[in-house]
Amino acid sequence: MTTVTLVGTRLAEVGEEFVYHGEADGCAGCPYRTQCLNLTQGRRYRVTEVRESGQTLDCAVHDTGVRAVEVEPAPIRANVPTKGAYAGSNASLAGPCPHTECPSHQYCEPMGAEFDEEYRIEEVVGDPPHDYCMLDRDLTLVELDAPDDA
Repeated sequence: MTTVTLVGTRLAEVGEEFVYHGEADGCAGCPYRTQCLNLTQGRRYRVTEVRESGQTLDCAVHDTGVRAVEVEPAPIRANVPTKGAYAGSNASLAGPCPHTECPSHQYCEPMGAEFDEEYRIEEVVGDPPHDYCMLDRDLTLVELDAPDDA
């Protein structure tokens, strides 16, 4: 299901993904609050349509203003423990990883997913981008279902 919201003009492109972080300090007193602060905090979204008829509105948070777009919850690409990792099964993230230089770090700690949550695996992508896990974890790269926004 799509939702209409306002995003910074730099994000206002079809296919662009972002994690909604909630209200910022500059949002206080903004006349567009209800159109802008209508997403679920911590959720990853994908822009599905840019409202071309809409204008760019001034914004205290986004220096180039905001535009009206349609968004939908986006799936999350993540590394999960290999055991039981198949399409349709549920999985949780393996846990935090201090190795930020690892090519898999963005998938071991993906934005929009929490360590204490369980997610349904939509698709098994395959091997993670790293050659070996410095924490000796056996991981598989998967696409997690986009959570419902209800």
